Amino acid sequence: MSNKSPEAFRTISEVSKDLAIPQHVLRFWETKFIQIKPIKRGGGRRYYRPEDIEILRGIKNLLYNDGYTIRGVQKVIKENGTRKILLKSSKSQIKDFTEHENQHNEDLLSGVNNHYSLSDEKRKKLMHVLNNLVTLKSSIKQK
Repeated sequence: MSNKSPEAFRTISEVSKDLAIPQHVLRFWETKFIQIKPIKRGGGRRYYRPEDIEILRGIKNLLYNDGYTIRGVQKVIKENGTRKILLKSSKSQIKDFTEHENQHNEDLLSGVNNHYSLSDEKRKKLMHVLNNLVTLKSSIKQK
């Protein structure tokens, strides 16, 4: 973070550096998430409010850490509002939030869409493949 006050508006380059997200991705997210509303000054220069930055941080965590798609994040925001993302902006809290949502989604899928469920045999095969991939990844990292 820069030497600016926490309440100060930030340029897109400052936000990009703080969140380690390219500027073009931030501009793209503005088109996908109506909740991100930077103030635009002369020449189209963007200034992000602290609330915008917290929303961006929450979106980044959901997309990059928890594996949500853009549509998935849009659904989370639609169902829960941005307050949930703002309140849960720390990494561990976002993880707890998404684990709860994932459990909720699994409950819905198991009750409503049984034709999408996996048999125990298929689940075991997938878990075996996953374990092999994890083992392979760790052996690659050791080299």
